[in-house]
Order: sequence, then structure tokens, then C-alpha cells
Amino acid sequence: MYDPKSVKAEEFISHEEILNTLEYANSVKDDMAVVDSILEKARDAKGLSHREASVLLACENQDKVNQIFDLAFQIKQQFYGNRIVLFAPLYLSNYCINGCLYCPYHRNSDIARKKLTQDEIRAETIALQNMGHKRLAVESGEDPVNNPIEYILESLDTIYSVKHKNGAIRRVNVNIAATTVENYRKLHDAGIGTYILFQETYDKAGYEQLHPTGPKHNYAYHTEAMDRAMQGDIDDVGLGVLFGLENYRYEFAGLMMHAEHLEAAFGVGPHTISVPRVKPAHGVDPLSFDGGISDELFAKLAACIRIAVPYTGMIISTREGKGVREKLLRLGVSQISGASRTSVGGYVEASEEDTRQFEVSDTRTLDEVIKWLIDMNYVPSFCTACYRAGRTGDRFMELCKSKQILNCCHPNALMTLKEYLMDYAGAETSEAGEKLIEKELDTIPKEKIRNLVRKNLANIQNGQRDFRL
Repeated sequence: MYDPKSVKAEEFISHEEILNTLEYANSVKDDMAVVDSILEKARDAKGLSHREASVLLACENQDKVNQIFDLAFQIKQQFYGNRIVLFAPLYLSNYCINGCLYCPYHRNSDIARKKLTQDEIRAETIALQNMGHKRLAVESGEDPVNNPIEYILESLDTIYSVKHKNGAIRRVNVNIAATTVENYRKLHDAGIGTYILFQETYDKAGYEQLHPTGPKHNYAYHTEAMDRAMQGDIDDVGLGVLFGLENYRYEFAGLMMHAEHLEAAFGVGPHTISVPRVKPAHGVDPLSFDGGISDELFAKLAACIRIAVPYTGMIISTREGKGVREKLLRLGVSQISGASRTSVGGYVEASEEDTRQFEVSDTRTLDEVIKWLIDMNYVPSFCTACYRAGRTGDRFMELCKSKQILNCCHPNALMTLKEYLMDYAGAETSEAGEKLIEKELDTIPKEKIRNLVRKNLANIQNGQRDFRL
């Protein structure tokens, strides 16, 4: 029985409800009156149900698909404007006891194993700071012997402790295996930002086949992880599926239902939704799964997510190349990684490719990514103000859903971009960035805020750092 408020995975992600949803979407996808009514509702930017969103995803009428893309752009602008948040992953360890068939870290893989010491983590952090990064996503395989929660907590403390020149990591998000309420509370107390966990697939039968061994085999424990994280005082959580593993329409419906569950059970939906696709990796062929997701379909998935869950931050990583990332930025993505290494120790030792989790498609430097964003009139942002000011969970959602968060985010983005230009940018990026900041200042509606930002920008020019609203 489908119950979005239930604490049981198989009730808030109901297999029967998903099948009924897909059947319904198939039955009305060519009924333009139904599609138009859903698009009309979506224009209010208050979101859609999993059934309504599934109809849009199923619709193949090109005129309607173009309308979906245009609406996704409009909604993204309303909530997130033209700013793009930058982050980088930091892989601590690839030791893992799970048997995930799509991941080169699985227990039977012959991949080289490596775990960073605290001194190595310090060196990796300095390397990331030297690029200009301020926000990280910590990654680690599941191994209670090699990667216990104590190791993760010690690593977080090390990362936060490193102050190098003008660099500092101001917020660390965490992507580690499902764990207990007690451990989530420890992560909260350690000062993490968002807890991120990909479901990979919501199809229980497919999930169990893809995870034949290890603790991750337990579908319910994994799927209910966000509930335990919320119970452990982490109020910002990030969802995601690995598109290309199973039927994408099934996964999409499940993802929407998971967002609805968090809203129904906790009053706070997902802070972020990531959109990764299966990519080539050590011993992994994407075509051995569901057959892959085309770029056009991938764009449609992103647009439908943005329309259905307008408040969520959407993340795309360097799994994707420049062209795909450029298209999805317009359709809803608000956060991207830059200059990423998916290997353990890859920022200090760039040749550490024998430990990487997947192939990186966008290999540009961070400065090249920043210049690219500026040239497209996006404001690159290294802002972490909401986390540090306590604007998380329902407090963030209240501001975001009312579209007031831009009053903080846009000025903060400009100030963090100024820091980057002063401390790390190349000459061309610096010149382009300064012009963008001057232009964007005029778009700040409140004169008092605009004058404050100008003052702070002058102080940054004179050597001060870390201003935020």
C-alpha cells in the first residue's frame, strides 16, 4: 500500500504505485489536454506529484517537450537565478565490502586499494584550497574496519582545520554508506553540510540483483537512510539515482516519491537531487545495464525534476562533459563540480587513476570552468553562508519556496566570486569576472544591500575575506 508518510521503504516507495503511475502516464501521454493542464499547474512553480511529473516525462510530442524545457529554465531562474555553486569531491578511501555490480570499488574488484592518512587528507585539502575550492563532498567506500565512522569524523576535523594562505574549506558535505541514527548525529555534530546518498535504483528486485553481497544489499535499510539522518538532526539531505541502471521512468517516479515522502514525513524535501549517469570505470561497461541514457533523454529527465521539485538544488558532476553540462545548466542544474578527481589522493598525485571510481568527462581546470560560466553569464558561487548562518532544513526551505533566498544567495555569490578572482583566477578570468560583478551589482533590487555588497567587495579588494549575508 502506498503511503508517503510511512516509515517503511516499501510503502513510501510502492512498487505497485510506480507500476500504476507508469501505466497511467502511458495512457495519457498523447492527450494534449491532460499534458497542458499539468504544464499549467507547473507554471505556479509549486511542484508536481510523481504521477503528474511522470506524464510529462512520458510525453513525446516535441512541441510539449520544448515547453517542458522552457518552463524548467523559467523555474530555475525564479529559484536560483543565474548563480552556479562550485564544489569538488574528496575521496578518502576506496576500501569497500559491498558487491555493487556497477562500481569498481566492489569487494571482488582487482582495483588498487588506498586509504588516505590524516597527513594525506591535509595535503589533499591544501591542493583543493590552492585551486580556490571552499566546498567539498567527502566520499568513502563502506568498510567498518578500514573506514569506520571515527575515521570519517577525524577526517572532517582535519579538513576543517586546514587554513592555507587565504584558503579554507567552509563546508563539507558527506556521501557515505547508510548508517545509524547515532552515527548521523555524530556527523551533524561534526558540522557537515548535506548528507548525500544515492539510491542507485528504486526497483527492489533490481536493487538486490545489483547489490548481491554486503550490507548495501538490504534495500529497506538503504532506502530508509534519509529518515534516520533526519532523526539524527541532519536536516539537509541529498537524493539521487544512477540513471542507466534500470528503467529510467521507474527510477524517476521513485525519486519523485522519495521527495514526496520527505516532505510528508518531515516537512522538508531533499536539499539536493543529483543526476549521475552510469559511466565507464574499471571493470564496468555502462551498456551492460539498461542500455544507457541518451543526452536528449538525460536533458528531459533533468527538466522534469526541476519542474516537479522546483526548490531543490540540482547537481551534475564531471561524469558529464562540457556540452551536456552546458545544456543541463539551463534546464535546472544549480551546482556543479569542477576540476574533480575521482581517485583516492588524486589532487596531490594526479596520476592516481588506478584508484578512481569512474572516468571524468570534463577534465578542465577550475579556472577554465569558472571562465566558461562567466562567459555564459552565470555567477560562479563558492557561498556556504546558509549552512553557517543556520539557514538549513525548514528555515532554508521557507526562504527558498518563497523565492526570497535569492536576496542572500546572489550577493553572497558575488562576494565569493570576488575572493576567487583576487586569490586564484588567471588574468582573463579575473578581467571577465570583474565585469560580471559590476553588471550583476545593478540587479540587486534593494539599495541598502547593494551598497553593503559594494563596501564588502572593496574590503575584499583590500585583503579582507569571508563576508556573507
